[in-house]
Amino acid sequence: MSRSIKLKKGLDIQLLGEAEKVIAPLETLQYALKPTDFPGIFPKLLVKAGDTVKAGTPVFYDKYREEIKVCSPVSGTVTDIVRGEKRALLEIRIEADKDQEYLDFGKADPSALSGDEIKEKLLTSGLWPSLIQRPYAVVADYDKKPKTIIVSGFNTAPLAPDMDMLVHGHGPEFQTGLDALAKMTDGVVHLNLKKDAPVSKVFEKSKNVQINYFDGPHPAGNPGIQLHHLDPLNKGQVAWYLSPCAVMRIGRLFLTGKYDDSRLVALTGSEVKRPGYYRLTGGAQLKEMFSNNLSDAKNRIISGDVLTGTKIPEDGYLGFYDNQVTVIPEGDHSEFLGWIMPGFKKYSTSRAFFSWLTPQKKYRLDTNLHGGVRSFVVTGEMEKFFPMDILPMYLIKAILVKDIDQMENLGIYEVGPEDFALAEFANTSKENLQKIVREGLEYLRKEMN
Repeated sequence: MSRSIKLKKGLDIQLLGEAEKVIAPLETLQYALKPTDFPGIFPKLLVKAGDTVKAGTPVFYDKYREEIKVCSPVSGTVTDIVRGEKRALLEIRIEADKDQEYLDFGKADPSALSGDEIKEKLLTSGLWPSLIQRPYAVVADYDKKPKTIIVSGFNTAPLAPDMDMLVHGHGPEFQTGLDALAKMTDGVVHLNLKKDAPVSKVFEKSKNVQINYFDGPHPAGNPGIQLHHLDPLNKGQVAWYLSPCAVMRIGRLFLTGKYDDSRLVALTGSEVKRPGYYRLTGGAQLKEMFSNNLSDAKNRIISGDVLTGTKIPEDGYLGFYDNQVTVIPEGDHSEFLGWIMPGFKKYSTSRAFFSWLTPQKKYRLDTNLHGGVRSFVVTGEMEKFFPMDILPMYLIKAILVKDIDQMENLGIYEVGPEDFALAEFANTSKENLQKIVREGLEYLRKEMN
């Protein structure tokens, strides 16, 4: 039964640089897989420099869950294995062939397969990492059946791409993906949409799902927030979530038998001269996207949105889960007595500056923290931007002292780092809340396993 849920807590951050609805191709032969993109996976290499691969060839796997593989998005030659401190695996770089070759995993009709057969196909093809689970916000465990699956059909993050642009014309792939997901749970597949907003026909015509409507500011589009209000988790329960683009990837696997990671990506941000959409394949090098298209200022390039994305260099690569790239000014300057000025052009989540009089104004924000790290003060500040029935500050404190009983009592099984991104942005203590939550989840996962 469809539900309509209104959220009052949160904040829509108005930034300059929204992508224009113009699509351009991006041609590159350089690709990379980044193991750091995959939460909860401890990578074990299957290739070395000089090996040839096809699209769908396994490149590495999780050494603690060997059935979970990550596959090459293109056919070509492995050119470099990049490692960091303590030999941590950072990138597997691949130079693509001009003519692509694909491993054939075989076409199939999900309705004619069992849930276990669908699971095996996703594991073999390398698409299993598309599924993220709560608790722990990691790549899903294949031996646990979810009680529900969440697909968020809208994105409320700053400068988020238009979801209709991403799925337009891909109705068959999306529906096939939904059919496959429905076979892997005894519960409901929820497709959540933005209330009183234009809805893609691909979503309107979807079957085998329960369509719900959410009304409210960011982070209303976060799957974790939606799960909390639709079907909260208890200890021992598991839920999965994934993006509509991941659903389409799964659908293409069953319709074509191929690992096809083609997607639309929105290039956004105040420092982009021509914001728009680019058609490319996952893991693509983005250097050509930025050529003659960025301001001359010192810029921060982010694979993802400004709240949860990952910093990359100008010749960096697109993240596995990303459909957005954002470019904003680098905040490497200081401001003398900036706090004492009226601040008509400064953005604030409170009424510290007079800019609160123009709530719809769009801003060119940089990465400056505007203050140093300081002690937590119980102000009720985080709760304004956290639309869950959870006390975020007390949960953060329980994580910092590694009090497992308190973490469980305060709802850690329901949260992920991205749910704290907005609170981190508004937090006057300048603490890296997402990092704290991720470390807490990994600690709890290790202790419970």
